[in-house]
Amino acid sequence: MAKIKVTKVKSAINRTKRQKQTLEALGLNKIGQVKEHEATSSILGMVKKVEHLVSVEEA
Repeated sequence: MAKIKVTKVKSAINRTKRQKQTLEALGLNKIGQVKEHEATSSILGMVKKVEHLVSVEEA
């Protein structure tokens, strides 16, 4: 599997509870924080739900 780097670029303030939980599940708490994940379908689905709050690049 390919790896992706997910970076939180926007705040979760005034976002839905589901979006906040998705960011937490991805391991992103602070703006600028970067986490590396395998590019599985479940991870890509989570990234798609919060794509307006994160940036994604291949690792």
